[in-house]
Amino acid sequence: MARLTRVESQARTRERLIDTATTAFLRDGYAATSLERVADEAGFSKGAVYSNFRSKEQLCGAVLDAVHAERMRRITTAVASAGTLDDRLTAVQEWAESTIGDDNWTALEVEFATHTRHDGTLRAQLAERGKAIQGVIAAVLADSADESGVTLPMPAEDLAAALFSLGIGLGVRRAIDPRIPVRVLTDTVRVLAGQPVANV
Repeated sequence: MARLTRVESQARTRERLIDTATTAFLRDGYAATSLERVADEAGFSKGAVYSNFRSKEQLCGAVLDAVHAERMRRITTAVASAGTLDDRLTAVQEWAESTIGDDNWTALEVEFATHTRHDGTLRAQLAERGKAIQGVIAAVLADSADESGVTLPMPAEDLAAALFSLGIGLGVRRAIDPRIPVRVLTDTVRVLAGQPVANV
C-alpha cells in the first residue's frame, strides 16, 4: 500500500478532526467542547488541531460548512430527481422531515450564532454562509419554476430569503415542539405557486 503524501495525510487529518468535532459539538454544545477534547477524541495532539484550524471558531465554521454542504447536496439531488412540481415539493418535505428541527443541530446553530454577536468578523462569516445557502435555495426555486412552467410571485432570491428564514424559525420551533408539521413550509410554497393545499 502506497504511503500517503504530506498533503493527503493533512487532508485526512483535517477530515477526521471535522468529523470528531461535529460529534462533540452536537453532543456537548459549542461552549462545552474544547479543542483539547476534539484532539483527544480524534487521536491527535492539540498541535495537530492548531496546524489545521487557528481557533475553535474556525473549526466550528468548518463543521457548519461540511454539514450545510451535505444537506444542500441531499436536497438538490432529491429535487433534481423529481418530476412534477408536486413531486419536487414532496421531496423537499421528506428532506425537511429529517432535517428541520433536529434538537442538537438547532441548538448548535443558535449557540454559535449567539457566540458571534460581539465579533463583527465572525458575524460577517456567518452571514456569508447564510448567503451561500440562500443562493442554493434560489437556484433550486428558479430551476423548478422554469421546468414546471410556474411564474414565481417574486424574484427567486427574495423568495429564497423568505423561505430560508421560515425554515430557520420552523427549525427552532420544532426543536421545542416537534408536533409542529414541516408541511407548513412546503404548503407555503404551494400557495405561492398557486397550487392546491390539502386540508389536514
